[in-house]
Amino acid sequence: MRAIQLTAPGTLELVDVPTPKPGPGEVLLATAAVGACHSDLHILDAPAGVFPTPMTIGHEIAGQVAQLGPGVTGWAEGDTAAVYGIIGCGRCRACLRGLENQCRTVPVGGVGISRDGGLADHVVVPADRLLPLGGLDPVQAAPLTDAGLTPYHAISLSRDALRPGTHAVVIGVGGLGHMAVQILAVTTAVTIVAVDTSDAALRLAKRMGAHHTVQAGPAAVDQIRELTGPAPDGADVVLDFVCVDATLDTARRVVSTGGHLTMVGLGGGTLRIAATVEGPPPVPMETSAVIPFWGTRAELAEVIALGRQGLLRAEVQTFPLSEAVQAYQQLRDGKIHGRAVLVP
Repeated sequence: MRAIQLTAPGTLELVDVPTPKPGPGEVLLATAAVGACHSDLHILDAPAGVFPTPMTIGHEIAGQVAQLGPGVTGWAEGDTAAVYGIIGCGRCRACLRGLENQCRTVPVGGVGISRDGGLADHVVVPADRLLPLGGLDPVQAAPLTDAGLTPYHAISLSRDALRPGTHAVVIGVGGLGHMAVQILAVTTAVTIVAVDTSDAALRLAKRMGAHHTVQAGPAAVDQIRELTGPAPDGADVVLDFVCVDATLDTARRVVSTGGHLTMVGLGGGTLRIAATVEGPPPVPMETSAVIPFWGTRAELAEVIALGRQGLLRAEVQTFPLSEAVQAYQQLRDGKIHGRAVLVP
């Protein structure tokens, strides 16, 4: 079968490999759609030894059950499913509570991260990682497993602050950010302010339900403050899907006292948090800052339910598997609006 593999640090190749066979408790999935995520670029750019090679990448997966491994029940050949990509230890306190994204034993890992992923004609996954699609188009379902789940989880962490009459600022309207705008629009009654450098991204945010859009840049803080009010008021929730120094500086300057600052992006920026009696602190008092990671299986089921109801829909650009390397280059160059989805 065909597979897009990380064959060495910085190198992606389309290769032919044997079709894997499912072991006990596993399922062979015929891949129908796989989302291309920015975190795949971090895997590609990582130094030698951080990720196994060769490894098939791709963790946003939807497909059709092709073969059941020994002992698998509850699934039949032909069933369509989405893959919950995280694989925790299953034994630690977090995993036992269903919080596998907080596993305290296993380093960050899972399908397409520490074992072969979905950018291939077939992928083997543990059967307990599957969730039924219920008729949802796999091209729509695949991005929901991360680009939908991650912002859903991030928003859930601030659910108590997202009350009618409050403001939420979404910085970065890309693969995850445009989903966050939709999730806020369909699950809350807050005023949504979207921020991005791209006019196309801001138009997308408007289509997804943003009430206001702001061009990122020197005037952005003042423009957001005009909407949310002067300090100590401001945005009750700020979700930064970029997290470079510039966006984190905007985030800290517009969040309210007692607000929530959520750092979702992997841009490598620094947020300074300090209590001081010499002038105002860099982040308002009583403000909470959190770095969310992916989400839980229960939350993914809720995200898929939103998708089935037509309330959450990814803006996608599709590519054949043979053009995966080019798709990732377009992603790196900022030419993908919404989510790139590979369709084997």
